[in-house]
Amino acid sequence: MIGRRDLLLGAGCVLGAGAAWAMVPRRHVSLLGARHMDAIVPRAFGEWTSADTTDLVAPTEPGSLASRIYGTTIGRIYRQASSGDELMMLIAHGDTQSDDLMIHRPEICYPAFGFSIASSQPVEVGLPGGGAIPSRALVARTSDRTENVLYWTRLGEYFPQNRKEQQFDRLRTALRGEIGDGVLFRLTQDSPDTAGSLAFMRGFAATLVQAMSPGDRAALVGTARSRSLA
Repeated sequence: MIGRRDLLLGAGCVLGAGAAWAMVPRRHVSLLGARHMDAIVPRAFGEWTSADTTDLVAPTEPGSLASRIYGTTIGRIYRQASSGDELMMLIAHGDTQSDDLMIHRPEICYPAFGFSIASSQPVEVGLPGGGAIPSRALVARTSDRTENVLYWTRLGEYFPQNRKEQQFDRLRTALRGEIGDGVLFRLTQDSPDTAGSLAFMRGFAATLVQAMSPGDRAALVGTARSRSLA
């Protein structure tokens, strides 16, 4: 005979299994949608022109786990007509950010390519209209090269500034039953002037976002910041 205690335990197990099933994220949400990142990010705007490049510290290699994270990776070198200064831009987008497939942050990628991380700090990129994008600034060095790095990561509508925040934001998205897409937006400049380079890249990033079509900006900066620019 099944006792009352066994019935209660059994019911608890069934309820627990049902709750676990309900919490498994099933709905994919992509702020990029059916558009192509390469098409929505302008190649030329204002006094800036660009050329495609593959000569970047990239987060993906064919057949690697990272290559499964990112469905699209684009690399460009932008040149400012008035100064002749250049910077490099890399954007990587992935439709599925899960426990196994999460954005690879530059703090991990650069050491894998022989760089040491001399500094790393959270920063913000100010946008016209008063909004700001939570970002991160790095200085990565080899014996003969210094790369100043400014980047942000978008996970759904969140902008985690470190790996711990990234894991937490992915959990918050999952608790809503969603699997959000992810973007890594990264700018780099080879310069001994770290402070000047960071200011230069911040200005470029804000100008680039403003130059995008209002309907496309959310793919880079999220829905709320995109609306504040419209």
